[in-house]
Amino acid sequence: MARAATTDLSSESGLRRYLDTVKHFPMLTSEQEQALAKRWREHSDPEAAHQLVVSHLRLVAKVAMRYRGYGLPMSEVISEGSIGLIKAVNRFEPERGFRLATYAIWWIKASIRDYVMRSWSLVKMGTTPNQRKLFFNLRRLKARLSALNDGDLHPDQVELIASTLGVTEQEVVCMNSRMGGDTSLNAPLRGQAYGEWQDLLVEGEDNQEYKLVQFEEASSRHRALIDSLGVLNARERRILEARRLADKPRSLGDLSSEFGVSRERVRQIEMRAFEKLQNAVKVVYAKRDEPRPLSV
Repeated sequence: MARAATTDLSSESGLRRYLDTVKHFPMLTSEQEQALAKRWREHSDPEAAHQLVVSHLRLVAKVAMRYRGYGLPMSEVISEGSIGLIKAVNRFEPERGFRLATYAIWWIKASIRDYVMRSWSLVKMGTTPNQRKLFFNLRRLKARLSALNDGDLHPDQVELIASTLGVTEQEVVCMNSRMGGDTSLNAPLRGQAYGEWQDLLVEGEDNQEYKLVQFEEASSRHRALIDSLGVLNARERRILEARRLADKPRSLGDLSSEFGVSRERVRQIEMRAFEKLQNAVKVVYAKRDEPRPLSV
């Protein structure tokens, strides 16, 4: 819609040239602004939109410079602010009686802040109004308290910041810990000759050796159980499997109807079968633990 300044912003000298350039774009009077805005809204005149944009680029630069402390490329910050300005020009309604700068500054700030939030961390942050308020005000309040460092805040400082911004103390603590940005797990440990941060990570799962032992033990128990089922007769095995080994155990009443005996009799058969199976499994394990004769 609008022709942007072509100055290269990637270097410090390029940034200075850009700032010097936008200062020389003429500012509009209220009448000129109203006329241009009307031409753009009613006739989609690109030249009118261009003049509205370039005459406010110095406002973009002024707002963008407030965000230098976040360590992001100023070329990107200014570009994002310019996008916000273009959105403001598209939505500007001159008949409401206020100046474009008054309206556009909110769009410029919103665009720049969205960029800062997206670029600050790989982990999404600032998803609630309180978090965004904290992110963009915490540095300023810490500066007032002479607490601009990477360490934890004193409890009194946390309480004061939380009270000032109308958020919880826990939100202040969490945001302060995240304001340090992302750290590579391959970064060396502070004060250490060797070692990386990833060396301090705790594995949440069991190690492979323990998993293997657990798997082999479970497999051994399963084989012993299968080998021992032969000590049961058909009825004992049927009742035990239905009561103890099935995914959905059957009730005593169901089995009493199936075998034509009382519920108590089914329970007795189940208990006797379970004891026989336990003893058989112990025998299987005992045989496996016996030392084997050396072959000659």
